[in-house]
Amino acid sequence: MNTPVITEDMSTEDMDKMMASACDASALLKAISHEGRLMILCALVTGEKSVTELEELLHARQAAVSQQLARLRMEGLVTPRREGKAIFYSLADDRPRRILEVIYEMFCSMPAEGIDGGATAETA
Repeated sequence: MNTPVITEDMSTEDMDKMMASACDASALLKAISHEGRLMILCALVTGEKSVTELEELLHARQAAVSQQLARLRMEGLVTPRREGKAIFYSLADDRPRRILEVIYEMFCSMPAEGIDGGATAETA
């Protein structure tokens, strides 16, 4: 994986491309920066779910789930599919899955002691 580097001798064109990419990344991060939206994306990693299934899985009201799905849909992170009266959602592409893998690794799979190797507020 390449880490971006800004240098003094970057061309204006390269800097503009990097800024456009930063704007795209910022929009994506804003879209997933809500715990409800993150939980919906986590639920969809395993496959398509109906709004009712998401409500039950997340123990959330239909209005809250629908509001968060609307934002995720607007940002192009999920796609809807209608089947009769039911609407099913799935991840639009691999971006959410890849980000969730990193988030999971950083925040969910750490030992109970915490990220800093075991020091807690009481022991530090």
